[in-house]
Parts: sequence; structure tokens; C-alpha cells
Amino acid sequence: MGKAPAARPAPGNISLIYGAPLAQEPGMGALTIPGYLREVVERYGDAEAVVLRTGEARISWSYKDLWDRAMEVARALVACGVAKDSRVGILMTNRPEFLSSLFGIAMAGGVPVALSTFSTPAELEYLVQSSQASVLLFEQQVLKKDFGAMLAEAEPAIAAAAPGGLVSEVFPFLNRLVAVGGVPGASEPADVTTGGAVESWDQFIGHGDASLDAVIAGRAASVAPTDPGGIFFSSGTTSLPKGILHSQRAFAIQWWRWPRVFAMREPVRAWTGNGFFWSGNCAMVVGSALSTGGAVVLQRYFDAEEALRIMEAERTSFVNGRPHQWARLQEAPNWAEADLSSLHYIPRSELMLQHPTVESDWYLPMSFGTTETMTICTSYSADTDPAEYKGSCGVPLPGNMLKIIDPDTREIVPLGERGEMCIKGPTLMSGYLGKAPEDCFDEQGYYCTGDGGYVDAEGRFFWEGRLTAMIKTGGANVAPDEVDDELARYPGIRRAQTVGVPDDLLGEKVVACIVAQDGAALDSDAIVAFLKERLASFKVPREILFFDDAEMEVTGSGKVKFTVLREMAVKRLAATEETAA
Repeated sequence: MGKAPAARPAPGNISLIYGAPLAQEPGMGALTIPGYLREVVERYGDAEAVVLRTGEARISWSYKDLWDRAMEVARALVACGVAKDSRVGILMTNRPEFLSSLFGIAMAGGVPVALSTFSTPAELEYLVQSSQASVLLFEQQVLKKDFGAMLAEAEPAIAAAAPGGLVSEVFPFLNRLVAVGGVPGASEPADVTTGGAVESWDQFIGHGDASLDAVIAGRAASVAPTDPGGIFFSSGTTSLPKGILHSQRAFAIQWWRWPRVFAMREPVRAWTGNGFFWSGNCAMVVGSALSTGGAVVLQRYFDAEEALRIMEAERTSFVNGRPHQWARLQEAPNWAEADLSSLHYIPRSELMLQHPTVESDWYLPMSFGTTETMTICTSYSADTDPAEYKGSCGVPLPGNMLKIIDPDTREIVPLGERGEMCIKGPTLMSGYLGKAPEDCFDEQGYYCTGDGGYVDAEGRFFWEGRLTAMIKTGGANVAPDEVDDELARYPGIRRAQTVGVPDDLLGEKVVACIVAQDGAALDSDAIVAFLKERLASFKVPREILFFDDAEMEVTGSGKVKFTVLREMAVKRLAATEETAA
């Protein structure tokens, strides 16, 4: 595909860097979601595009099959009244229907909304409300979670309404719910419980027919690159997740871009056991596989022993996971015997390279990105000489502009001076749901990331950590306030403040620092069990630390300065480890 043209600093020795024009980036194709699918289907047609293996069962779709299944979803949505920019929620594990829904919604003119299968009942209620989805396509049961029961508990009217006829104060935009059952070989039941406003997947698909194909073609052709493309949710600096709206072109650019950045030059079989409700997973895995004529190799949810069997059986060449998952693979009973010789592209690969059958000299330089930029916004490609990137996070990718500002004055700092990194470009979010532009961007349209660093005269960005209190653990964002709000509900806790402590495996681990009420006897295990009922698993603190009032002297805002408390937690944990040793 070739390398992208170089970025260039602005005149004047200031920390303002221009990426090359997007039009000069090699490998770009159609810049809408429907256009992207049509283009890869035209290129690769009968080749295998999607695989799901569960136990001894195996589902395989070609590119043409993916198109046909997406058309089925689009026809059903059009028949059920989905209009331009209607929001359609997808609450599913990694299964073929997730991808056919993602593309089908876009082909019908709607906006897919990716919802987390980690959601607790309260979180799910909030996500459906704030996304304003009119249709929800959901997997009824995932492991021990019954999403149908969760929804019915939140809104009893679901049980009495007819399909497409829900009238709800709790979910005022939602009118249709579609349940999909388990897959062959899975532990969850294949059948679904329908009734009231809930209909089965087959019933839903049955609403559409081929007479709508011309309408769908017209809708798909009318979609513009800057139209709404999809919504992801990410924890913010407040207690509630932020809905992030991305344009059509944000999806398409990153799908075309990732193979170039990864230096992939052959059909790639890309495995994932992480949900597509993470924007990074959706961008990297779909793009790496479909843009190269390869296949998306699905695991519904991560299980280490099963993951090794799938990687071996499907001869996967790219695996997208996180360091703590690689550690769990090493602990699996079939680790040593698995044949992983097909693996080549392994981000954060140190642990995987310890496997006796893995031989790869591939290495991806550090990149920088956020959910708000639909993954990377600065990078070098994997075939770049280390002497060129020099430990940086790369240069602004084509179409992007980057500046470093003084966090206090908000003025651009001189080259080489440290400050807050701000970014804008074609994959930057359109905005946060319910937020005014001025609450999302600065006066020049930049998103100010809260991350610190500097740029040099070559336009390279050097990341030096976050300036905000956001915790990034295992690749996921955790807002401390979200954890603190739940801790405030626990009997006997006077004050709680959650911090991120550096961790070799997770990047940061979530640590709750707590002051007990006078006379209260608090138990760490009981607090963790309480939080597990209310928060997604990755948000639950790995450690509970107890402090007294004097140690957690508060500021005028009512909280200890984040950096001070984090340092206290680091020292406390280190002392505990020394004592244990």
C-alpha cells in the first residue's frame, strides 16, 4: 500500500503539526460504511469473511454472505419504519449477526449504537435511554446475564406491548426489541423467549423482502462521509458514560488505514475475543481482516483455553487482545501444546512471543489514539525504521492536526515544550451525545485529550501520560467518579476516591482509597462483592486501601489531589508487598 506522506510542523517554532492531506493517504477506498462493504464484497466475493467457532460447531460466511445477511437486516429495518439517522442498538457478543447488523443498519440509513455486554441492569437502562435507540437488537442471554429480564425489569410495559408498539416513559424512543438466541455449540440456549414487545430474530428478518432492495440501494448511495456513522460509549470524567458519535468516514478511514499501519500485505485472519462495542476492536479487527480480503475470526467472549483452540484451528495471523489476556493464555492448560505458528501480527506481543511455536519479527511502534478519534490519530507504520520514530507515538496521520497547549493559558507552546495534546481531523468524533460543541471542542475545533507530552521538530509526538484522573486499565477507560459514586452508597464509608496505580500487566489497575466512618468495620471482600453487582467487571477495584482522615486531607473541592493520593497508594501497596515477601 505504500507509506503515507510525512507530517510537517507549522512555521514559527510552535507545537502545531499538520498531517499530510487525507487525499494523499494510500489505500483509501469508499468513505461510508455501505460503500466500504460494497467495495470489499466486489473485491473478494466468495472468499471467507467471517468465522465463528464454538466447540465443534463452525459458522462461515463469505463476503457475499455478509452482504446478503446485511441486506436482510436492512430490509427488516426499513419495513419496520427505521428512517434516516434512526438509532439502532446492538447488544451482542462477537457473532456474525453483530457484523450483519452493523452494516445492515448503515445500509438502511440508520445509526448503529454499540452497547456493552458487560452492562449491569442500571448501566443498560442508562445506555438505552441516553442512546435514544428506537430498535434494540439484543442477545437474550450472555453467560449468566439475561438481558431480556433486565430490560423487562426496567420497563414492565415491554411484557404487554406488541412488537413495534412499545410506548414507554423509561425508554421513550424505543419501540421494537429483537432477541437473538445462542449459537450452535454455545452454553446459552438457542431459543429465545418472545412475547410482548420482544420478537425473535427470524420474526424480525421476516418483515423485509426483496421489493425493498431499490429503496436500500438509494439510501446507501445517499449516505455522505460526514453523516452520522455510529455511537460508542466510553467512561468520562463524570459518573456517567459518554455517548460518542462518529461519522461514516471515521469508520471507513480507520478500516482502510489499519492494514497500512500494520504493514499487512496479504489476506489476514484476525481473531478477537473482545467485544465490538469497543471502538478500537471494531476498527482494528474489521479493517485488518476485510480490507485485506481475509476473515474476522470470532470468539463470542474471551476464554483462554477456547481462544488457543480457535487460533490454532483457524490459523489466525492477527490477534487483538490485551496483555492481561496474553497472561491468561499462558496459564491455560493447553498453552504449551497449541500450535500458534500462524501468528504474525501481535500488538503488545512480549508474552505471546514466549510461546515455542510463535516466531515473529513484526513490531508495531507506539501509537496514540482515543475512542474520540476512533482509535489512532498519530502513528508510524510497522515497517518504519526504529531510528525514524525514536520511541515516539508517531506523527499525525493524514488529515489530522495536532497541537500542544499550556494547560493553564491554553496557548500553543514552543516546539519541544511539554503540555496537553489536542487533536482534530477526519476521524475525530462529531461530538458527545447531549453536549454542545463548546463542551466537546475548543474554539478551533480541537479535542483536548487530557494527555500530556510534547512534539519535536520532525513532528513526532511523545506521550508522557494523562493530565486527568482517568484510569486506563487493560485498554479500557474507567472514570474514578463512577466507582466513587457506587462506593458512596456502601454503608460505613465516609469518603472514597479511586485512583489508577501503575501495573505491568494492565497498564494501570483500579485502586479504591477509603476512609471508614467512625466505628465502622469494613471488609474489602464485601465491598468488592457489592461493586461487582453494580459495575462492569473491569471497573471493579483490584485493591481496596483504607486510610484515616488525616492521611486523606481534602482540598477545597472535597477530594485529595489525584497525583498525591495515587502516590500514597503506590507506596502503600509497595509496603504491603515487601511485608508479604
